[in-house]
Amino acid sequence: MLCGDWNIVRAKNDIKNWTGNQKNSGCLPHERAWLNGLIADACHDGLVVPPAHGWKDAFRVARPEAVEYTWWSQRGNARANNVGWRIDYQLCTPGIAATIRDAVIFPTPKFSDHAPLLVEYAA
Repeated sequence: MLCGDWNIVRAKNDIKNWTGNQKNSGCLPHERAWLNGLIADACHDGLVVPPAHGWKDAFRVARPEAVEYTWWSQRGNARANNVGWRIDYQLCTPGIAATIRDAVIFPTPKFSDHAPLLVEYAA
């Protein structure tokens, strides 16, 4: 399992302002292509064909269509307006992914500019 703040969004559901951020670091096409090239699922942006075998994005295993974020800028009241990015991930092997029960992002209480991501795995 690989966990952490990767600072890259994967697709439109992972960022509030997709169009306006296409030239910003963390949403650049080559960054998204690199990250999506590691992850074997259909929750990508179409820049690359996902690998047949690879890591699973634990949040997307549990919530493939969800529009939720793990980070908000400190500027412009972004958090209050929910103008965020999902840039924090738990990537896991297919075997571990098969045990995922749920995934939840906790935007409150505010600990930092990031929100905790909790993934529940079966025993």
